[in-house]
Amino acid sequence: MVLMYPWGVRAGEEVVRFPSREVEAGARFDIFFEEERERLFKALYFVTGNRHDAEELTQDAFLKLWERWAEIDRIDDPTAYLFRVALNAFRLRRRRASMAVRKLIPIAEPPDAFLEAEMRADVRQLLLGLTPRQRAALLLVDLLGYPSEQAARILRVRPSTVRSLAAQGRRALRAEGERDA
Repeated sequence: MVLMYPWGVRAGEEVVRFPSREVEAGARFDIFFEEERERLFKALYFVTGNRHDAEELTQDAFLKLWERWAEIDRIDDPTAYLFRVALNAFRLRRRRASMAVRKLIPIAEPPDAFLEAEMRADVRQLLLGLTPRQRAALLLVDLLGYPSEQAARILRVRPSTVRSLAAQGRRALRAEGERDA
């Protein structure tokens, strides 16, 4: 549907010219909108899976095309441009959403079984370098979290002895770690 206006109208002594070219361009956009809106909406609904997002992306894509409609002659395929704009907007939204999620929820890396095995072997080797009493005190207090009084009952020694043995074990482990570094 092309709107037809005369080139000019006489108003008193003045001739008022109508912008027929702009009126025709606007009319062509209306026709283009009616022809392509449903196809674009269906495609975006298929991509997004959400009616609201598809409608919003459709509107944004047509708005961007409307902004460039005066230069429509330079666009080889307006339909392809419209779809490209809409899909790029969808990708940009998805990328921004995933970045926001990553900032809020850190992605946990799966544990490295080989690294854990190496670490256990290293810790075991370091613990084997301690005396049996130091190793027992250190494991009960630091690894298992027993208070020194309870660890003392388990080892049948005084609580001060447990604290002393654990401290000696920690010093020995630190010294061994400094030697390996």
